[in-house]
Amino acid sequence: MGFLTGMLIGFIAWFIVRYVLTSFYTVNQNERAVKTIFGRAERVGDAMTANSPLGDTLTDEDKLRYNYPQVRVIPPGGPYFKWPWEKVYKVSVATQTINMAWDPEDPRANSNGTVLEAVTKDQLNTGLSGQIRYRAAESNLYAYLFGVKRPISHVMGYFVSVLRERIAGFEAPNTDPARDGGMSIVTGVSINDIRKNLRDLNEHMERECASSAARYGIILDASLITGIDPPVEVETALAAINTAHNQVSSDISLAQALADQKIVQSKRAVEIETLNAQAEVEPLKALSEQLKALRTSGPDALQAYLRNVRLKLYTQAQQIVREVKS
Repeated sequence: MGFLTGMLIGFIAWFIVRYVLTSFYTVNQNERAVKTIFGRAERVGDAMTANSPLGDTLTDEDKLRYNYPQVRVIPPGGPYFKWPWEKVYKVSVATQTINMAWDPEDPRANSNGTVLEAVTKDQLNTGLSGQIRYRAAESNLYAYLFGVKRPISHVMGYFVSVLRERIAGFEAPNTDPARDGGMSIVTGVSINDIRKNLRDLNEHMERECASSAARYGIILDASLITGIDPPVEVETALAAINTAHNQVSSDISLAQALADQKIVQSKRAVEIETLNAQAEVEPLKALSEQLKALRTSGPDALQAYLRNVRLKLYTQAQQIVREVKS
């Protein structure tokens, strides 16, 4: 009897330690948690990814493929309680930074995760370097925890494929021929185009990878492509091309500045001559108005005005030649 009682007490003590005391848990500030009951995650009604704001980033075909259920997210805090048949999955939502050349499946790939190779449209094998900032999507933790085995591997593979496709077909935005004078000597050199448009390339990658939260439960905060390194044998030629381009650009800018200066001077001269002409025309207009007014005053008013004008001219003249009728 005493032995059975001891076994019962021991079992109860073990059960309390094993399942009761360990059933309390907390969630840190930079974490979110999802609880499963008999292996099934707690869901938010019938809400699905395709019907959420994340669904707007997916195509109609992808909505059928990546349509995950929305799960109840446990916020930071605690202590919380779970039953023995329940399991808690904690996920860090802190932003992380990795090299964009890092391969989760093979860390030795891409020169030990330092340089990512891509081929440009003119068949040049170039090396890309930069970083990616990412974090788990709190609004799609089902995809992060249960949808794919290694979400970061899928995201990196998707990112690299989009980037290589963009590099292979990259074309610089059209420039203003009037400003370039039709003399751009670097047209068609894709590496130069990419280097000059790194910001556009980064913005394109962010737009194209916006669906990663709906696909894999990972949000790409930013892609920071910082380096474009051509092959060694091409670097010298590119340096010479860039030097010549800078010299031509300088000459074109100087010529445009001189032309602009001449145009301004010409406009100013035209304005001055126009003002002079207007200054000469105004007295004639005033005289015309005055003569019209005199004519309306009476038949003798105009003759009197002409006589006064002649007298004034006589006072100013040094010699007078007068015709005498015979």
